[in-house]
Amino acid sequence: MTVALMWEARAVPGRGEELLAWARAQEPAIRPLRREVLRAPEDRVLVITWWDASYDAELPELPEPDGALVARAVHRWRFESVEERA
Repeated sequence: MTVALMWEARAVPGRGEELLAWARAQEPAIRPLRREVLRAPEDRVLVITWWDASYDAELPELPEPDGALVARAVHRWRFESVEERA
């Protein structure tokens, strides 16, 4: 089964590039199948990692960044793959 972990944070205004750099520098203890880092308006950063694991497996999560860097608590979601198309 493939599980995707999503981590999303919103930077303090004007600190989006710092948050993006911070997220890109995070290396999990175990390497995922795939990892993608995205950004959006309002200094938001999204990191998605894909894992060959069961839905409830213990997987390394990105930590919380320094509170001075983010405007609110990090949002986290976990999904299981049900279909893949090219």
